[in-house]
Amino acid sequence: MMNIKLGASLLSWITPLWNAESGKYAIEKTADNGFDLIEILLPNSMEFDAATVKKQLKENHLEAICSLNLPKDAHIAFYPDAAEKLIKKAIDKVHELETNLLAGVLHGGIGAFTGKPLTENEKEIIAEVWCNVADYARVKNVDIAIEPINRYESYVCNTAENVLELIKKTGKNNLFVHLDTFHMNIEENNFYDPIIKSGKMLKHIHVTESHRGMLGEGNVNWEAFFSALKAINFEGNLVLENFSSSVPGMQEKVSLWQQSPYNAQELAERSLAFLKKHIEK
Repeated sequence: MMNIKLGASLLSWITPLWNAESGKYAIEKTADNGFDLIEILLPNSMEFDAATVKKQLKENHLEAICSLNLPKDAHIAFYPDAAEKLIKKAIDKVHELETNLLAGVLHGGIGAFTGKPLTENEKEIIAEVWCNVADYARVKNVDIAIEPINRYESYVCNTAENVLELIKKTGKNNLFVHLDTFHMNIEENNFYDPIIKSGKMLKHIHVTESHRGMLGEGNVNWEAFFSALKAINFEGNLVLENFSSSVPGMQEKVSLWQQSPYNAQELAERSLAFLKKHIEK
């Protein structure tokens, strides 16, 4: 039996910008719907009251992991010092929450491009920053999982293989892979091989449909996906990251231009049931 924790991203309930009121709501909704954990997307400002959030998590008997998506002005290849500083601040927040994982887009700023493929020099810069933040995280007992994303959002890491190559350059054992089925559907050859190739390096997965809607109603090959998880005896998190236009402001924040056929509650309930059914097969 795989040791999996099922979670919901705060994006299942609220727009990406965390604040005290909406964050409390997301925590309560995640707990009420029977998830094991919530993924908290940290704001780039790091204006995040970890002590209060930790108390709210405890009151709702909910675990948490944190994620961070680097902005353009912290694109590692251009601004390595700024990126390292921001990632270290995020690690501090993870530590303050007394949890142990920072996931997300930590290879480059989303939307930052050079117009050319990643160069060897850029790889060296990224590997050096990763080495520094990995050492910083180890002291605080924090692991880091790095998410490849599609070609329209980044030129740095688009596939699991891209992330694995850069991790290998660092030689650090607290750097891991964070996959996302939405991005896999665009960039990977299939849903089986990247999971097998990642193996025990795979720590965290965003589960979402090809259109960010209800699981099972898009193009993701879930049979191949779950078959691969079982083959590696996956031990990590499966976190829902599907979006609903029923959440005020969500369409603009995540480019969800089509009207969702389901509200946030329906998406969470039925997607969680879908995951449980496949895990128990």
